[in-house]
This record gives sequence, C-alpha cells and structure tokens, in this order.
Amino acid sequence: MQRYSILWADDEIELLKPYILFLSQKGYDVTPVNSGADALEKFATHSFDVVFLDENMPGMSGLETLSQMKTMRPHVPIVMITKSEEESIMEEAIGSKIDDYLIKPVNPSQIILSIKKLLDQKRIISEKITQSYQQDFRNIMMAFSEELDHQAWTEVYKKLIYWELEIENSNNQSMSEVLQMQKSEANTNFAKFVMKHYEDWLNDPEVEKPLMSHQLLRKKLFPKLNGETTFFLLIDNLRYDQWKALEPLFTQYFNIEQETAYYSILPTTTAFARNAIFAGVLPTEIEKIIPQFWKDDEDEGAKNNNEKELLQYQLKRNRLEGLRFSYHKVIHHHQGKGLVESFNNLLHNQLNVIVYNFVDMLSHARTDTEMIRELAPDEAAYRSITRSWFAHSPVVEMVRRIAEKKCRLVITTDHGTIRTTKPYRIIGDKNTNTNLRYKQGKSLDYDPKYVFVCKKPEALHLPRYNVSTSYVFATEDYFFAYPNNFNHYVKYYKDTFQHGGISLEEMIIPYVALIPK
Repeated sequence: MQRYSILWADDEIELLKPYILFLSQKGYDVTPVNSGADALEKFATHSFDVVFLDENMPGMSGLETLSQMKTMRPHVPIVMITKSEEESIMEEAIGSKIDDYLIKPVNPSQIILSIKKLLDQKRIISEKITQSYQQDFRNIMMAFSEELDHQAWTEVYKKLIYWELEIENSNNQSMSEVLQMQKSEANTNFAKFVMKHYEDWLNDPEVEKPLMSHQLLRKKLFPKLNGETTFFLLIDNLRYDQWKALEPLFTQYFNIEQETAYYSILPTTTAFARNAIFAGVLPTEIEKIIPQFWKDDEDEGAKNNNEKELLQYQLKRNRLEGLRFSYHKVIHHHQGKGLVESFNNLLHNQLNVIVYNFVDMLSHARTDTEMIRELAPDEAAYRSITRSWFAHSPVVEMVRRIAEKKCRLVITTDHGTIRTTKPYRIIGDKNTNTNLRYKQGKSLDYDPKYVFVCKKPEALHLPRYNVSTSYVFATEDYFFAYPNNFNHYVKYYKDTFQHGGISLEEMIIPYVALIPK
C-alpha cells in the first residue's frame, strides 16, 4: 500500500500523540505542527497528501490557513477539525473549498475514514467495480444463451452501459477490454433477435413488440398533455450512454418522472426514424397518405424540412388539431440563443417541440475532420465532448427557464450511432444511396452473412423506388465499402460513428420525462 504523508496543525498537538502513533502504525507519515504559521511554512516546503487543520488556533485561524493553502496548492485535500457546530463556520469552510469536516472529539476510525475517502476512494471503488462487474459478467453472458424479448434486451443494454460508465470513472481500466468484447457479443446476438422479429413487430398485431418510432408521440407524449405547457426536446443522434452523461446537467433542475427506452425503426436514420416520430406512421404510409412531405434519404437539403407539417398531421389524426404548439429546429448557436430570448412567448403554447441537431453534426464532423477525431477517439471521449457542448450551449439556459416556470420537459432522440470498425464489401449502381450502414438499390451485390436483407420493402413499410428495389442493413459494427478504391475508403471511414443499421446503440434509445424540482 502507498505510504501517505499527512500535515496536522493543532495548537494542542501534544494531546494528539496517541492519534499520530495510531496513524503511523497504519502506515501514514504524520508531520505535527502547533500553529497556522508553522503549517504554512511546512506546506510551502514539503509535499503532503492531506492536511488536518484545527479551526480554532491562536494567531492564524484554521480558516485563514485554509485559504492560503488553497491558493498555494488547490488540489491538496484539507480536512477541518473543530469543536464548533455553528452552521456559519461550516458554510465558510465549505465556501473555502474544504474537502472534509470533522467535529471534536474525533476518534481514530473517523480519521481513517476521512483519509480513505480522500486518498483511497478511487482505488477502493475501482476494486469494488472490477469485482462487481466480474460477478455480473457471468450473468450477462448467460442471458445471451436465453431467448430474450425486447424488454430483456433493453435491460441488457442498460446494464452494459452502466458498467461501461462505472469502469470509465474508475482508475482501473483492466476490465474495459473485456466489456467491449461483451458488448460486441451482445450486438451479434441482438442483430439475430431483430432480424427474427422485426417484420412481425410491424405487421402482426398479436405479437409482443417494443414501442417504436411511429408510436412514440401517440403512446408516450400525447396522453401527458393536460393543458399545461410541455417542452419536447429531441436531440438528434443521442445514444443512451450520451444521455447518461448529460443526465446530471438536467437533474440540477428536474426530477426524473420516467426514464425508459424505445426502439428506432429501420433504417436508423433521420429521414426515416424522425419523420416517423412526427408523422405517427411508418415511411410507406407517409409516402402514400401525404406524399408531399416525403423526401428520399439522399435529399439532404429537404429530408426533414416538413416535420412541423408531419406533426400537424399526427395531431389531427389524434383529434388534437386544436392544440396550441410550436416547432423549432436549432442547428446553429445563434438560433439556440434566439429561442431562449423568445422563451416567454413559448409559454402560451401547450406543446413546444425543439429539435437540436448538434450531436448529429458532431458525428459527421468527427468523420470529416481530423481534429474532431483526435478530440473524440472513442466512446468515452465522444460522451465527454457531447457533455461539454451541452454544458456550454443555450440548451442549458432553456432547461433552467423551463424548470423555473414549472413546465414539463421530455428528452428523447430519433436514433443512435455505433462506432464502425469492420468494412463490408458491397456493389451497387450509381443510384444506390451513400449511407454506410444501410443500402437500398436495384442491383446490390454482397455476401449475405452479417447483414439483414429485405427484398420486399413493403414488408418493412419501406418505400420501393422501382420493382427490384431491396434494402440491406449492416449489423454489429460493420460499415459498407465499395471495392473501388477500397483501402482509401476503409481508412477514411473506419472508426467513425455511423447510423442506419442494426445495433443496440442505434436502435435502443432514451425517452425521459422530467418534472421541475
């Protein structure tokens, strides 16, 4: 065990010799001083792992000493020890960034606990996390051998994300590689599950099925609209793990009323999944019933320009055409600021829909920009950069104002992304779409292994652009690459975040209802 060095300042330091001896026997080196001035002199010339300060010393008080020490070395933990239980002293110590606070008389166990909490907490937690994950690892692997339903798969995915975040926050990364292997195996099995059941989910009213994109508003949001103002915030491309990274920023102002997950339809892209959310029907129904609002996935400039009209259509279908609502899409920072500035106008509506496109833009920028790849090389960094964007974006102020006015807030997304690592050869004609996780065309040539093939698009409620159109969806962490210039293509797109196919990350996505504190 590492031998830690402690500075202990107390004007009655002679009375503390039994404690100092006790700490020495436990493996700690203690330097005793009997004044704040002496403590500062030692602190300036020696390195200490933790400092114990008596609050009530003659001359320079503990609080004065604390303030100077924090100026000199702000990261050294300091524990204040005092006889006083006055709230004002506690608040002043906390305001001066004290790391722990003990009330006299203290006993040896309290001191050891404080030291371990400040110096050994990460190691102890890390060891516990590793031990707990090793125990749960077997349970998760055993689950793969069973016939899991859609809800069980959601729970498996949530559990994998839980352990991924726990391991990431610990000092011990030894289990990270094991977890990634387990996530990969989970995605292999999940793809088989989706391929087996997906068509029935869309067509058989008798089968047990997950909540899906086209049912989301009708089943989750509309029943909660009761005349009070509700904000529906859809952050494009937000994975469940990214939501967990953002969650603490929301829970400063809100309590979570419900946190659940739903399944994105295929393809897991904006044009299909998000249009289905707002229209309340599947893509073929949009194309047939309201063709003026359906655009092909390749039409980047227009594929989601009709979301307000699609929402109006769904409201009318659900006899809510009289509902006062607004729709706003935020792509640029100035648009977010402008929306915040007009916040009071939104309070006249029963429903305010806000679509934020930043995370989708981030995933594309990471593909196209070398610097963004360096900033977000893996899932942990991708979560971190998402959180950093959110923390410094106008969304935070919007969320604060929503809570301040006691309005309800719903957070969700249209699909997630997966980090793709393995290329998959496919051949298509010039009319084949460019998405890396799904292809639709009339002359596709591919190895049917590791892909989900749909030769009858109408069975999956997908548009058929000509008589021989078929859809091919990538599974696991594969991405499609053409044989022409294959190596360059693979180098450019390998290890990028993509969507459109079948994976836990793309399909199982968050829906969170919040109520203000």
